[in-house]
Amino acid sequence: MVKSKIKGFIVNNNSLWSDAIYRLSRNKAAMFGGVILILLIISAVLAPWIAPYSYSYQDLNLGASPPSSEHLLGTDILGRDLLSRILYGARISLLVGFVATGVALIIGVSWGIIAGYIGGKVDSIMMRIVDVLYGLPFIIFIILLMVIFGRNLWLLFGAIGAVEWLTMARIVRAQVIGLKNQEFVMAAKAMGVSNISMFRRHLLPNILGPIAVYATLTIPQVMLLEGFLSFLGLGIQPPMSSWGTLIKDGVESMEEYGWLLIYPGVTFTITLFALNFFGDGLRDALDPKTSDN
Repeated sequence: MVKSKIKGFIVNNNSLWSDAIYRLSRNKAAMFGGVILILLIISAVLAPWIAPYSYSYQDLNLGASPPSSEHLLGTDILGRDLLSRILYGARISLLVGFVATGVALIIGVSWGIIAGYIGGKVDSIMMRIVDVLYGLPFIIFIILLMVIFGRNLWLLFGAIGAVEWLTMARIVRAQVIGLKNQEFVMAAKAMGVSNISMFRRHLLPNILGPIAVYATLTIPQVMLLEGFLSFLGLGIQPPMSSWGTLIKDGVESMEEYGWLLIYPGVTFTITLFALNFFGDGLRDALDPKTSDN
């Protein structure tokens, strides 16, 4: 069992995580959101086995048809089963959401902690770099990557993550600047705690809440960004689909075939609410200030 001693108090670091899990389990909204996310992930993983049709199957003679017993959510203008395309689209959308957000978190959290903790000229230089990158059009950056390295799905995920880390870096930097002058951090410094231990034991646990909330907001954001890139021909290409491309296609034909927008839109909205509920629960559970005594 790992313990840290500051100003005569012994803090059980393992209990912090146990308390966080306990508080999260008692948050009904967070648990509801977590269950929805788990069901969506399971559906995405099992899509090849539970989808009624292949994502590429089409019936041009059928065309766009409303929901029926044969096609529960209807078909698109090419006669492709919408339920199957939503299930297969979940694989792409959730994957790009989690992978791109993971890339953004790794870069943004590392950058923000270093800039905020070291401070001084290092902080100024690092944040000026962030300001410059904010001013660059990300579309040009992604196009250059595609031209240099060729069209690749994982490259697309990484490129999206590489342009989404800037806000996270600013959030983490602000949190670290506010924490590094706190008494418990100063006491840890006086005791000779190494920088790595300082990050792991004292800084990171106190900023996990904002990181978790921002991550849950970033996931749907990058899903929509992927749909926008697909619309420009830089993202997912037919016959593959994602929720973003399905919503885009639905918008183009919403007046005639409303179900093509309603069902992907409802699926995306449910995912958004589930992520927000779970993120709020994580924020409260990981906030040391809410620890039960």
